[in-house]
Amino acid sequence: MIIRNVSLETVCGITSKLPDNQKIEVAFAGKSNVGKSSLINALMNRKSLARTSAQPGKTQTINYYNINDELYFVDLPGYGYAKVSQETKEQWGRMVERYLQTSRQLKAVFLLVDIRHRPGENDRNMYDWILHQGYQPIVIATKLDKIKRSQLQKQLKEVREGLDAGKDTTIIPFSAETKQGREEIYALLDGFLAENR
Repeated sequence: MIIRNVSLETVCGITSKLPDNQKIEVAFAGKSNVGKSSLINALMNRKSLARTSAQPGKTQTINYYNINDELYFVDLPGYGYAKVSQETKEQWGRMVERYLQTSRQLKAVFLLVDIRHRPGENDRNMYDWILHQGYQPIVIATKLDKIKRSQLQKQLKEVREGLDAGKDTTIIPFSAETKQGREEIYALLDGFLAENR
């Protein structure tokens, strides 16, 4: 996949009507500080179109990025962020649920987890929930550059076991620093586009 042009096309808050897009969509879900914006920027070849922040919980909307006028990256609000009220968390949850249940163009959900840690309850719940919505999550294990190469297989095993993910679940180790893993993600995106043509 060659990224020619990208733009942030639609931003949906809690009360917004979700767009009825004609192009395929892939969604990105993950905890608030897992590096979602960094991944999306790396995939788009942009430094800061998706806002990264030292303060987690920055994405409080569903953001639609138009990629090459061929597909949308859909950035979902981060979950597990402690500094917002329970009511706000529930509203975000309902918004994400509405998106997953109503998008007619959604081809895949990328679930981001931090490769350094065994996935927590929030990650497991999200993984199961994506499955329940009828999608096979594609797991992106972020922050690959923060572990030694010798730890990789052990940490990938931790991720798979922590999510209780079957052998058919794809797990891609990814580093926003070195861009390792980006080509594998591009290959998946090319596959979705080819299926849609």
